Amino acid sequence: MSKPVLQLPDVNKRFVLRTDASDRGLGAALMQENEGTLFPVAYDSTKLTDRERKYPVTEREVLAIVWGVKKFPLYLYGTEFTLQTDHGALRFLNTAKFDSPRIMRWALALQLYNFDVQYIKGSENVGADYLNRFK
Repeated sequence: MSKPVLQLPDVNKRFVLRTDASDRGLGAALMQENEGTLFPVAYDSTKLTDRERKYPVTEREVLAIVWGVKKFPLYLYGTEFTLQTDHGALRFLNTAKFDSPRIMRWALALQLYNFDVQYIKGSENVGADYLNRFK
């Protein structure tokens, strides 16, 4: 690790939430840009339950988003933020019609928040990717 590991949040700047899921857990990294570089503001991770481990990959990735957003409501509710995911199909989370009732319920729950979804390469999603395998 090198300095700074975490920076203090600035409520006047846009937040970036990176999420990721594995077959074992979920990870989220809340970040903000400072001098052209994204720095972490907060991290979190959790283990998946036995039931959640059986979800298809897309459902686990959406679960990571819902869990991550609900983990940081103090920073994200009522603001515009960017959600970054390495699961390409979720770029259309706000507009797509999914066959899964579970994903549809989660998409409805996310309508309380104002965000745009960006796809990033898995190799760029280091913080959230590491955290979902850590527990």
